[in-house]
Amino acid sequence: MKLQQLKYLLAIVDNGLNITAAADRMYTSQPGVSKQLKLLEEELGLQLFTRKGKSLDRVTGAGEKVIERARIIMHEVENIRSLACEYYQEEEGTLSIATTHTQARYVLPKIVQEFRKRYPRVNLNLHQGTSEQIADMVASSEIDFAIATGSVELFGDLLLIPSYRWDRKILVPHDHDLTQLGRQLTLQDLSRYPLVSYVFSFGGESSLKRAFAEKGLSSEVVFTARDADVIKTYVRMGLGVGIVAGMAYEMDDARDLTAIDAAGLFPRSTTWIGFRKKTALRQYMTDFIRLFAPHVTTAHLNAAACAEHQHEVDELFHGVELPVLNGSGNGLCVAA
Repeated sequence: MKLQQLKYLLAIVDNGLNITAAADRMYTSQPGVSKQLKLLEEELGLQLFTRKGKSLDRVTGAGEKVIERARIIMHEVENIRSLACEYYQEEEGTLSIATTHTQARYVLPKIVQEFRKRYPRVNLNLHQGTSEQIADMVASSEIDFAIATGSVELFGDLLLIPSYRWDRKILVPHDHDLTQLGRQLTLQDLSRYPLVSYVFSFGGESSLKRAFAEKGLSSEVVFTARDADVIKTYVRMGLGVGIVAGMAYEMDDARDLTAIDAAGLFPRSTTWIGFRKKTALRQYMTDFIRLFAPHVTTAHLNAAACAEHQHEVDELFHGVELPVLNGSGNGLCVAA
């Protein structure tokens, strides 16, 4: 068995069982890939794919198990290469990160700017997507780090480092009735208005809906979007009351929008940064994590990198007070 055969196997799977596309991705010929796949199956004595004519139809049960282990092997090969490179190219390399729009738009710009100053020869690739899309990128080994909020059930293959916490803000035009309450905002107040908020995750119950339900209230979400800037646009149009992440409210928004603090109305959210188990963290990778989560120490990262299970990482940060990131601006701050 050769590593090249495992590379071809994974390329076939990652290209929808299209051998021609896999060959193009690997810069080789289609007959060459087909030959190596056949040799691999003969050596293993297993049929990895079912076939229709000359085309691959689907992965067999045995094939699924082989593919799973092949990914682990190739990941460890990359770790070995990274270790070797540390001695010669500590300040060179590539760092690929997948995250949501909110992180990419409101949190990461200053961090990326500082990282680029420190490591001008590291190529930084930033991918945006939903939690589900980020999980797919993790599964196909396209990224080094994932940054998201919640949805931990999608990322069982990663070790998640808690990075900061945040609350929601309620956005309304300056002349909206909610700006005239003269008291603390309640969920009952919000339930009287149409709401504009984020698209709910495909998996699990929305914490927003759950908060209303626990108070015996119903909520009317009339518009959802993945982009806080889009939500703000529709609030300005009068479509409804906006509910966004606290860090999505900026000074410029204060010109025509009032922000009301919703801390305590909804569960406080925790954003994390995650990497695969047994990843050999290079120096620039460690520095990026510490830029994103300054409370994380080198000792934390050394211990986390050796962890087998998430509960070991959770124990590392038990009792550690996470920073709270809730945006800026001259909004109406009503403490909850």
